[in-house]
Amino acid sequence: MVVGVLALQGSFNEHIAALRKLGVKGVEIRKPEQLEQVGSLIIPGGESTTMAKLAEYHNLFPALREFVKLGKPVWGTCAGLIFLANKAVGQKTGGQELVGGLDCTVHRNFFGSQIQSFETELSVPEITAKEGGPETFRGVFIRAPGILEVGPKVEVLADYSVPSGKLLDSVSALEAPQENAGSEKRVIVAVKQGNLLGTAFHPELTADTRWHSYFLKMTNEVRAEDASSKASSSISMAGGEDASSEEQLRTDLPIYQW
Repeated sequence: MVVGVLALQGSFNEHIAALRKLGVKGVEIRKPEQLEQVGSLIIPGGESTTMAKLAEYHNLFPALREFVKLGKPVWGTCAGLIFLANKAVGQKTGGQELVGGLDCTVHRNFFGSQIQSFETELSVPEITAKEGGPETFRGVFIRAPGILEVGPKVEVLADYSVPSGKLLDSVSALEAPQENAGSEKRVIVAVKQGNLLGTAFHPELTADTRWHSYFLKMTNEVRAEDASSKASSSISMAGGEDASSEEQLRTDLPIYQW
């Protein structure tokens, strides 16, 4: 298996190293045509505005949107999550272009500036159920986004309790995340929707490869579904051809009159 890693800026080398630990080759993607060589893609963390400008410069957005539209697995971490979101708020003046596909709204710098970066243990029941290991995962949040709301088809994989007093003014002014016991708000930090996976934190900056393994299983499942669909389509076409041939044979037989 070969997994593409968008290598415009950010922690793409760390993702490739994590994949290597799992025996999988990660290849750097910088041009639209390179996407044709891979069946899945990771969009890493980094500076989202810079990444967007570079993606626009290399004319990558149309190819990335088509990649998502085709149902190929894509995982976005931190800035990559922002890329995949259908809507982003809290952006710099002028905003930035998005790939979209993930039915959610993200706040670009929900957790604050670089000096407000932090690490915490996150409850990850889905990851534990599929990958084993501890019931928590060490989330590394670096000037991280937060997911403010999600659509009905989006599965929440992890959230984090934020004391109301620590919310940024720009966040408090927006529609608030789900409240918990009045003094805290739970903000969503990991989601899945079909072929798309998004995390506000950086699994690639830890030694725990369970999120990468989870994404690889997603990729295998999509490939299996595609193979099954193609096989069913081939059988259907073959059946249609057989029936057509039989009908043609009947038509071509001579008609005997007594």
